[in-house]
Amino acid sequence: MNEARRADGIVRVGWGRLGLVALVMVTAGACAHPLRDLGPLPPRFSGPPLPADAVVADLTSAMAEQGLELKRQPPVMQPIECHEVLTAEPPTATADASLKAAFARARSGHGWQAGPDMGPEMLSIRKNDWTATASLTGTRPSELPTTQVVISLLCYGAHSKPVPSTPPSAPSAQAPTGS
Repeated sequence: MNEARRADGIVRVGWGRLGLVALVMVTAGACAHPLRDLGPLPPRFSGPPLPADAVVADLTSAMAEQGLELKRQPPVMQPIECHEVLTAEPPTATADASLKAAFARARSGHGWQAGPDMGPEMLSIRKNDWTATASLTGTRPSELPTTQVVISLLCYGAHSKPVPSTPPSAPSAQAPTGS
């Protein structure tokens, strides 16, 4: 009788393990389809990548319509991929209002969209693979007539950087053939 209990116990344990294995296999089979590799993620932008020069020109134009004259700053470190810095020096008293109006103008008249929310002291807009951000100067009093505004442009990939030109190949000198 003792052996029958052991045999019965072994059978129960065996069925329990078989049930657990079946459950794991069904779960793995159901989850395998959603976990398969679908390739790279799609880009976070729509449309063709924009070259840096085109983005700078477009944003400079939008800002100029609101009275902000932007200057493109030379890169500080080389190589910087997909990064541009634009500066302006509006009157201190109206710097934030001018900057907000210029960003709104870029959205309404130049195809820029609202960018990621970076808090109440930051402005952000995006167009295709580029994001422009600027920090508001705040309401602190200043004795200076103008203040510096910095707009940083960043892109999502290295495809927007200028492509170095290749030097033209030297013409090959062919020896005259005697006929």
